[in-house]
Amino acid sequence: MRVQRLVAALLVALVAGCGPAVAATDDRVPPFRPAPPRPYAVGVRHFVVDPDGSRPLPVTVWYPAEPAAPPHATTRQTAGPVPWPDVPVAAGRFPVVVYSHGLHSLPDLHAPLTTRWAAAGFVVAAPTYPRTNLRARDFTRADVRNQPADGWRLIRHLVRLDARPGDPLAGHLAVDRFAAAGHSAGGFTTAGMFTSGHSRRLRAGIVIAGGGLAGSFAGPVAPLLFVHGDADPIVPESVGRAAYARSVGPAAFLGLPGQGHGEYLTPGRPGFAQVLAATTDFLRWTLYDDRRARDRLPADAVLPGVTTLTTRALPVGR
Repeated sequence: MRVQRLVAALLVALVAGCGPAVAATDDRVPPFRPAPPRPYAVGVRHFVVDPDGSRPLPVTVWYPAEPAAPPHATTRQTAGPVPWPDVPVAAGRFPVVVYSHGLHSLPDLHAPLTTRWAAAGFVVAAPTYPRTNLRARDFTRADVRNQPADGWRLIRHLVRLDARPGDPLAGHLAVDRFAAAGHSAGGFTTAGMFTSGHSRRLRAGIVIAGGGLAGSFAGPVAPLLFVHGDADPIVPESVGRAAYARSVGPAAFLGLPGQGHGEYLTPGRPGFAQVLAATTDFLRWTLYDDRRARDRLPADAVLPGVTTLTTRALPVGR
């Protein structure tokens, strides 16, 4: 419990000083090719951004794979796609989700969610942050402040990579359609990427069991989805609710009564199916302009006694 209190104190301190968000011009998503009607097989690859720099950034990428690749596993709730290393990328361009892990964590620990997003038609790029990951030799909680810049460094790298002849992902990334998502400290990292002057490439955000950093929720308006358990002992739900209230533009808050810091991210646990459905609908709407996904999000997100949903300015039915 002492460690939990320290983590909570750090994250609440990071929220301190956050000013009100600054409204910006609405950045509507133009029409894009239809969202895929069926799940893909899933591939996985690894690379390092700036391997010789002061903050090398190992990255795990899950991506839609060619139909000829080994098929993804059964669609039962407790089984998900089996990612296959370095198989060919499926034809076409795919929106990109930058996924940020929490303190003492790793990208692979979030694979039950990220591989399912990849199967749904998204490239998911998950950095291993240098000073907050599970294996960090110089672990420092305060380094969360530097992670939004790492997220943007990864976005710039992916934009360059898409134009790099011979790279397996070249020509497959929709470099104008990024979302950011993350859990716990990764949720704060995600919020910190939405600061004044941020690139319009970043079109949406998902903050899971997190909150805002100083300067968050400014710049071009982007839809945001917040996910939080109301019995979270690490980051109190009130922190997530405050971030939701401070954000501007379309937003939704998916609450999980009686749940803690992330057990709902485990397949088979109460709330996992609703979190998966809501986040997938949200990404399909914001990155594929899939209005049907937007309209079904409220029904997909709510299971009485398990989840609740609050929305603000969601253009449902329009």
